[in-house]
Amino acid sequence: MRHLIILLLTAVLFSCGNSKTATNVSMETAVAVGPEFSADSAYAYCKAQCDFGPRTMNSEAHDRCGEWIASKFRQFGLQVTEQKAVLKGYDGTQLKATNIIASYTPKGGQATLPRILVCAHWDSRPWADNDPDSANWRKPVVAANDGASGVAVILELARLVSKTDSLGVGIDFVCFDAEDWGVPQWSDASDTGDSWALGAQHWAANPHTKNYKARFGVLLDMVGGSGAKFYREGMSMHYAPEIVEKVWNAARVVGYSSMFPNSEGGMVTDDHIPVNEKLNIPTIDVIPHYDSCPQSSFGPTWHTVNDTMENIDPNTLKAVGQTMVQVLFSEK
Repeated sequence: MRHLIILLLTAVLFSCGNSKTATNVSMETAVAVGPEFSADSAYAYCKAQCDFGPRTMNSEAHDRCGEWIASKFRQFGLQVTEQKAVLKGYDGTQLKATNIIASYTPKGGQATLPRILVCAHWDSRPWADNDPDSANWRKPVVAANDGASGVAVILELARLVSKTDSLGVGIDFVCFDAEDWGVPQWSDASDTGDSWALGAQHWAANPHTKNYKARFGVLLDMVGGSGAKFYREGMSMHYAPEIVEKVWNAARVVGYSSMFPNSEGGMVTDDHIPVNEKLNIPTIDVIPHYDSCPQSSFGPTWHTVNDTMENIDPNTLKAVGQTMVQVLFSEK
């Protein structure tokens, strides 16, 4: 995961005006829909990724984990596309990347059905450059939360939707590669933000389907950490405030409003930026914001050697997963 954009939000954040009243009315009558999201299953998918070791670019662990992720989607009966590309890192390193796209369409569903995009990144940060111990700054990150947790929730969602034909939409689950090769804090290189989200930048410029469109998108980033709360991310509010409202409403319906507070967090450079800017798909970032964490507003394990399974909380996976079930199964 990426860096925080240091900007004031005054010109960016929006009030909902009259639409807020309508939303509140609908919330009073909204009911939970869809199947039960299994936190145990998501936790197991998270651990399975970490068992490969750090999934850093150009490593054997990275390649083996990518094959495993694609195989799980195929096991669930989804159509899988592996989009391969050689991308240039900030330091000139040639990164052998694979974006993994798994597409679901209800049986008998028309090809013209509206589609929903759900995405995460699956690579690991190659440097623990935010670790409190400088001796760890060039060590790779296991990335249990910052990478594996988002993919884990996506895999469990894919398993659940594969068991139903009642959805009124198609879903594209996209696992972006090469997200976390951004300029490290110990480097003298300038960081304009373009060194992050390389896989998402490539996919947004070259989508797996010609003229790809989706009704909206949701990016899941670091969705398994202990003590996580998901504030309304600033760039999401800029590009897609109505989708933020949709997802936060869903969290309230399924009982997780305390983890999705009605407050704004920071503005983040992440995979949703190129999707919004290049494809004009209103896409939001579900990402934690730790108000009082001295290590980072992204949480105490962000880009450290402590981003391990010991710090993954099944309750957080459950909150995000059940919220996404509510979102997907409410679409018509």
